[in-house]
Amino acid sequence: MKKLLLLLLIIVSCKENSNTSDFDFTTVFEKSEGLETATYQETIAYYTELANTYSEISIEAIGQTDSGKPLHMVTLNPNASGSDYETLRKENRIILINNGIHPGESDGIDATMMLFRDLVNGKIEAPKNTVLVTIPIYNVGGSLNRNTGTRTNQNGPKAYGFRGNARNYDLNRDFIKTDTKNAKTFAQIFHRVQPDVFIDNHVSNGADYQYTLTHLFTQHNKLGGELGSYLHTEMMPQLEEKLEAKDWDITPYVNVFNRTPESGFSQFKDSPRYSTGYTTLFNTLGMMVETHMLKPYKQRVEGTYELMKSMIEITENDGHKISELRNAQDKTWSTGDQYPIAWQIDTSKFSTLQFKGFEGHRIESQLTGAKRLKYDASKPFTKDVKYQNYFKPTKEISIPKAYIIPQGMHPIIERLKLNNIEMTQLTKDTIIKVQSYKIKDYKTRQSPYEGHYLHYNTTISATEEALSFTAGDYLVETNQKGMRYVLETLEPEAPDSFFNWNFFDTILQQKEGFSPYVWEDKAQKILENDSVLKLQFEHRKKDITGFANNWFAQLDWLHKQSEHYEKAHMQYPIYRLR
Repeated sequence: MKKLLLLLLIIVSCKENSNTSDFDFTTVFEKSEGLETATYQETIAYYTELANTYSEISIEAIGQTDSGKPLHMVTLNPNASGSDYETLRKENRIILINNGIHPGESDGIDATMMLFRDLVNGKIEAPKNTVLVTIPIYNVGGSLNRNTGTRTNQNGPKAYGFRGNARNYDLNRDFIKTDTKNAKTFAQIFHRVQPDVFIDNHVSNGADYQYTLTHLFTQHNKLGGELGSYLHTEMMPQLEEKLEAKDWDITPYVNVFNRTPESGFSQFKDSPRYSTGYTTLFNTLGMMVETHMLKPYKQRVEGTYELMKSMIEITENDGHKISELRNAQDKTWSTGDQYPIAWQIDTSKFSTLQFKGFEGHRIESQLTGAKRLKYDASKPFTKDVKYQNYFKPTKEISIPKAYIIPQGMHPIIERLKLNNIEMTQLTKDTIIKVQSYKIKDYKTRQSPYEGHYLHYNTTISATEEALSFTAGDYLVETNQKGMRYVLETLEPEAPDSFFNWNFFDTILQQKEGFSPYVWEDKAQKILENDSVLKLQFEHRKKDITGFANNWFAQLDWLHKQSEHYEKAHMQYPIYRLR
């Protein structure tokens, strides 16, 4: 009997101590009194111990990064253990927090560690129907490349990671082109979690002003529909009001460079290459936190912590509304509708900010002799500042029923599959009437940008024709959850289309040509037998500047009108089914 009682005491004692640990959950940030940030190893060890100690937290290594190490995702489920996201989505809203995309901007890394700890140990009240997921450090390679100097403009911490990843990519430009393993794994996490709200923690560069916190919500017109209206008129004002009540002033991201903000500034347009632009394509409410680089590190981390707390409160209170709006957003566009793929500032509308800045003026530089910008922090001001936060479409396309992609377009198909785009393969060779695009014109950047020479100002000409497709080619219908991703990547005129990211540059180069001395004789015979073409040719020689005096241009034009001109040149190899 005594042995039985002893065994029961041991069992009871183990249960009572299941949420205890010898691990010190004081963060590196706190131990250093707000001067240091945790290393990659310290961060992962911290979350691992949290998961070992508290059943509400789980940690999972998932996928790969260019550093050779996996990404981790940490889930805080206040109601139970486990991370079955399909089940969680039925009764909860999910917030995904991304940290360390630029590891020198480490505020979110430390703030989220403290936030998760304080939620599970009862220091702050945990939400009842909001699940939190964090990627502790997204840019693992950059975090491991630790230094003390590359954040030239930033006030702390003492040491931090580097902006580029293990292959020197800026990961916040890689969400569409997906050159890195990091981005591929992010897509895997994002589509597994399917968050309602996405927070990406950053530190700003740019002007000087009084605020520690700025917010960069995804552009509300571009998000569109009632979801975009909710973001602009309800979620953003609620966040500002909650933080103001806590004595944390916040303003929209100050989108200026080498000038003072009081002359006005515009909202940053987050195209799909950026994290919030990418998450918008799947109707996730996205925002970046941009703390001010010149404020003390301790202050920036504490502000990030309070902002995330406020976003949790908003998501908890508005949870059902957010779910309803996201579901309705899936029906905002359908086949045949006009869909906007390019945007510009709408100068007829703006908001007025009560902006808290510092006086700035131009003085003569003792270094260069030129005029330089100098802020005076001893002269704060509050002024009305014009904020241009409305955008309007500059290019719209009609939404086709489907796209047909030849099976040889492996890089495109791979990225569509990575983003859970539904597609089927043709079971037999067939002729289909499609809309076909020719690339009419485009410009190319003269400087490299994240491993590419981007195209822009792309224009197309469209024709209807019946074309042969083979068994195994892919049919991608637009009536699916990933419609916006499909449209923004497959329409060549969209700024972040696969075409503009150089995935189709092989079509821009002719593979076959002509020897002038051979072709001239053939061209002469063609003109003798084609009176219409001959009239067009004579007309061009009269009316087009430079054409009459350029013999090669004349031969080349004739070649392009003939059966000898290759059909693949400038032919966009993805087709629309209307």
